[in-house]
Amino acid sequence: MELSTRRIQMSVGRVCVREVDVISAEESAQVAAQRMHSRKVGTLVVVDVHGAPIGIVTDRDLTVRVLAMGKDGATTPISSVSRGPLRTVREDTSIEEAIRAMRAGPFRRLPVVDDDGQLVGLLSLDDVLELLSEEFASIGCLLHEEEPSVLGRSS
Repeated sequence: MELSTRRIQMSVGRVCVREVDVISAEESAQVAAQRMHSRKVGTLVVVDVHGAPIGIVTDRDLTVRVLAMGKDGATTPISSVSRGPLRTVREDTSIEEAIRAMRAGPFRRLPVVDDDGQLVGLLSLDDVLELLSEEFASIGCLLHEEEPSVLGRSS
């Protein structure tokens, strides 16, 4: 019997957050800050008129690129605040490939798009770390169950 060397890969689509808060490039930094506050988020994905992601803006971006620079939040468009170029991943992208993209960026968040380039989710480094911590906890439980002292009790 031949052992398969093919690995089962978990896709980004299974891990990403599906409810993503968005903003258009024409909206103001003040609107972005109000939206972040009301929705209790620190990131908005900037989308074009078709809903495709074109940028990301964070609460830190607003602080550093608007407030610290003395700009008027009511008149500063998000297009001048958001970071680019934007790197996206598809739903079927493996977690390993997404981590490589984050590391190469460097990005803490990647918009997830479908085959048509439409936004369907957002993958954050926090999502990846949560997944890994759950996997490590599961492995730890398995190892504990295999300890001789535990195995001796089941007989």
